Amino acid sequence: MHVVVNAAISIDGKLSTRRREQVAISGERDFERVSELRANNDAILVGIGTVLADDPHLVVEGSYRKRRQDQGLIPTPHRIIIDSRARTPTDAEVLDDEAPTYIIVSESAPTSRQADLEVEGANVIIAGRDRVSMPAALSALADSGMSSIMVEGGGEIIFSLFEANLVDELSVYVGSMLIGGRDAPTLADGNGFIDDPTQLQLTSVKQIDDGVLLQYDVEATASTYDSID
Repeated sequence: MHVVVNAAISIDGKLSTRRREQVAISGERDFERVSELRANNDAILVGIGTVLADDPHLVVEGSYRKRRQDQGLIPTPHRIIIDSRARTPTDAEVLDDEAPTYIIVSESAPTSRQADLEVEGANVIIAGRDRVSMPAALSALADSGMSSIMVEGGGEIIFSLFEANLVDELSVYVGSMLIGGRDAPTLADGNGFIDDPTQLQLTSVKQIDDGVLLQYDVEATASTYDSID
């Protein structure tokens, strides 16, 4: 499974404000780049926090759909939600019929909530006992035929993937703004690395709109991993 993490952050590394309110960090050219990246992968993955805060649709539009169809692919990539306790609202945008949606839950998720999500068309996968195990989740998705995933956040999910040695590439758009706030989410939240921080290899630097796109290959990551909410 090839995993690319993509994010837009402020100059001080924040994904959004301390209220978890979405901020327009990228400009039009970077939005186009993100659409291209989405279209080039089998699936788009986010955590339940992103779903509850932003209710994203996670689809591609216009010419990207046609290109995928010309390649014999479904019009827009699969959508994956990491949701240990099956809290995804049954009226969430990701549960429409635009693309298949996989919701990864743990064994602790109420069976009634799992059933509700399946009624709305979700493919529910159990991976992990109390919380979702990301290695088990990606293994199950690979068994479903996916070979590449684009991860769009949030910070807890991104950190957990790095901690589990599951990330191959990182693309970060750094916008020309400062958000601040000790409680504002960052690119990688979670417990953080202490003795063995992730090592990255910078492969590209490019100005886009009023910001800078930094692209990295992942050289090495920390070696332990448990699970994620």
